[in-house]
Parts: sequence; structure tokens; C-alpha cells
Amino acid sequence: MKKVLIIVLAALLALSVLAGCSSTSGSADKSLDYIKENGSFILGLDASFPPMGFKDDSGNIVGFDIDLAKEVASRMGVELKLQPIDWAAKELELNNKNIDVIWNGMTITPERQESMLMSAPYMENKQIVVVLDGSDIQTLDDLKGKDVAVQDGSSAQDALASSGDLLSQINQIDFKDNVTALLDLKNGQVDALAVDSIVADYYTSKEPGVYRILDETLAPEEYGIGFRKGEQAFADAVQKALDDMKKDGTFEKISMEWFGRNVAL
Repeated sequence: MKKVLIIVLAALLALSVLAGCSSTSGSADKSLDYIKENGSFILGLDASFPPMGFKDDSGNIVGFDIDLAKEVASRMGVELKLQPIDWAAKELELNNKNIDVIWNGMTITPERQESMLMSAPYMENKQIVVVLDGSDIQTLDDLKGKDVAVQDGSSAQDALASSGDLLSQINQIDFKDNVTALLDLKNGQVDALAVDSIVADYYTSKEPGVYRILDETLAPEEYGIGFRKGEQAFADAVQKALDDMKKDGTFEKISMEWFGRNVAL
């Protein structure tokens, strides 16, 4: 009887071990395998965010982040696919697997780190305010009572929300993209635009004497790449490719083409 009991207990133990192994393997991170099997990864972006990602005069999506992503995809042996999205719905697009990464001058914030897996920062940025060159607005305090444009879902919107009393003293007007907001600023429909300095530098340099950037800034920040929660294997593969590009000078070469300097962190 004891012998039979021992055999039964041994069998039950073996089954429990197998069940544990099955559970572990079932929960393993297969994200990189998913990308490899598809032969591509889909990059979600706001296609009006120069110089990070935007449409050129021919309608092609180009930009600094696009060139970085193309090189990363090539090193991973997969194709890069570009998917313009509504920036305010970026987390939903990612979690629904309509895209695989959000890579478009996206600021790393605690809120975004809660909703997605973020890469290490790869460049610095800051939130600033643009006004017309002849505007009487000289400081952030001068924005009180003014119409201030901002892209919906952007880091600039977050920076205004964190600005304390300033937010309650301005008339914030949300836009779908910065291009439309900047055009309204130029036409006098709004008094100022809160935006990433990278974007502001790009646009203001194209029209000297039209715009002016306030000396005071809203917030310093760093850009990162967003992945789905739990997809560490895919994130690690992208990070390794980026790190290798920094070591062999490819990152700097791409940076020089877009900024005339090395912006890598």
C-alpha cells in the first residue's frame, strides 16, 4: 500500500512540475519572435512633426527618427513600416497592435512609463513657447489672458498642465497638429504656441524674422521609444541596435544630416 501511495505521489509531483513549466513557457516574452515572423515592425507617428517624422513636398514620410528606425530595422533583418496615427490615441493604437512602436520625438514621462514600456532616452529636448516676432509677449508671465495653442496629447500640453497658476490664467486652445497651430499663430488667430524646441527650431529657421522663441522654458525633457508592456525582448533588440549605431558612428552621421550636430545622449 505504501509503495502504491509513493508512486501516486511521485506522479502527482511530476504533473505539477510539468504544469509549472507549461505555465512559464506560455508566459514567455515572444515579442521579438512576433516581429521576426512578421518580417517587419510598424512605427506609429504624427506625420506632421518635423524634423523627427513628417511628410516632405512629395508626400513621403521622412525625418530624423525615420532614418534611425530604418537603420535599426535593417540591422534586425526586418522591414520598417510607417503608420501615421492620431497622436492623442497613440497608446490605444499600440495596445491594439495597429502599430508596434511609437517613435516620433516622444517625451519620456511618468504617465507614459505607466502605460507603455519606454526605451532609454536617446536625445534631449525642452518645451518652449513661440510667438510672433513683433509680439509684446516677452516672458511666460505675459501669457496670462492670452490664447495659447498646443497640440492635443503632446508633451507641451502636459507641460502646461504642470505649470501651476499659468494654466488657469491662459486660454489653452488644443490643435490636432503643430503645423495647423503654427499657421494660426502666423495669421494672428492665437497669441502663442507651446511646442517642442526641436520642432520650433525647425520651423522658425525656415521663416527668419517671423517668429520668436521666449527665453524662458516650460520644461526640460528626453525623447524615448514606446513599446507594449511586457515586450522587453523586442525593446532590447531595438536598444542594442541603437547602442551599436552610437558606437560605430552611424547615429552621429544621421544626426549631423538633420541637425548639424550630434544630439545623441
